[in-house]
Amino acid sequence: MGKWNYIKIVLLLGLLVFLFGFANKRNQARNLTKIDIKFQGETPPFITLEAVNKLLIQNQGSVTNVNKETLVLKEMESRLLKNPMIRDADVFITVDGVLGAKIEQRKPIARVASSTDFYLDFDGKKMPLSNVYSARVPLITGSSNTDFEALMPLLLKVNDDSFMKSIVVGLEVFKNGTVHLRLRKNDLKVEFGNTKAIDKKFQNFKAFYKKMKEDKKLSLYKKVNLTYGNQVVATKK
Repeated sequence: MGKWNYIKIVLLLGLLVFLFGFANKRNQARNLTKIDIKFQGETPPFITLEAVNKLLIQNQGSVTNVNKETLVLKEMESRLLKNPMIRDADVFITVDGVLGAKIEQRKPIARVASSTDFYLDFDGKKMPLSNVYSARVPLITGSSNTDFEALMPLLLKVNDDSFMKSIVVGLEVFKNGTVHLRLRKNDLKVEFGNTKAIDKKFQNFKAFYKKMKEDKKLSLYKKVNLTYGNQVVATKK
């Protein structure tokens, strides 16, 4: 074999190796490299990363088997939004082949006791319980005909008030729309009435509660009625 022929064979082999590597690199570039899922906010996940992965790539197996060009991001977002734990989702692909998803979960504000318990979220919508995480929120009991829309202002106010949030563990709702509050580590019944004048009722109750606790007399009372305007009517045991 002549020297020139030997050089041609070496060059040909080199070209084949180069083309194979180039084709392999291009193929990899067309496929996803990984999935990066981020939950927005401080709420612990009510849905697992595995479940979100399945919603994103469905039955594709490994993420590296998924070709970027075949993905329809709007369809992926739509699948995520059908999950009852997800409020909003943004799905995107980075230049280096990472499939990213930013997930905003629905956030419970109360739990409703019924034949099948469920949460109410901050939008006033029903939300199923999660097998992954249990939220510590007030428990709503009472009338099965509860008007949750009418109850939402009170729930939001309780959540926004650090003192009320720390002691209110439940709300008993009656058919006429009135509400009783249940307190943490205390058998004091709070007759809140309707969901009007919430700020004033909170102000009156907190003044009474803090004063009685300071005087070590809180345990002497069994009921507090906040329905009489500016008055706090307290009943002793």
